[in-house]
Amino acid sequence: MWIDILLLAELARGPRHGYELRREVEATTGHALSNNSLYPRLRQFVDGEAVLRSSEEQEAKPPRHIYSITDVGREVLHDMLAELPEEGADQSREFNARLVNFAWLSPEEQLRVLDVRDRLLTRNRERVAALAAARVEPWSRLTLDHGIERIDAELGWLTELRVRIQNGVNPS
Repeated sequence: MWIDILLLAELARGPRHGYELRREVEATTGHALSNNSLYPRLRQFVDGEAVLRSSEEQEAKPPRHIYSITDVGREVLHDMLAELPEEGADQSREFNARLVNFAWLSPEEQLRVLDVRDRLLTRNRERVAALAAARVEPWSRLTLDHGIERIDAELGWLTELRVRIQNGVNPS
């Protein structure tokens, strides 16, 4: 679903043709987006009336398709951004797709998304800490301890984000 969020969010910024849309999503995320994942999704959005497709004539070339978001698409985007399902909260791409588009959400919605990620990370930390406590093999213990440090770092970052949101401070 993270690709859907990024595609709709980019279209909410303005109409794009497929190549331009792919390039912008890749620049935002650093993840390569293939035509095999881009165009079927765009077709689904068009079929669901979330996106309009129009043609733009080009000299000595076939027409280029231009995609633009509809009001339905804006509602779909908002709903996807505002809801981080528990099963998606452990996927960094799912969380980050929402985070990079936090400007579309109210502070209350932003905090709810952070809360879901926080709960998941807290559960994962407890599970990894229990495993680490039971390990005597040093490399295994070292690896698990590193995992705990990474989780703690993200939990600290989420706390910083929460404070910024509550104080009305936007990233600069």
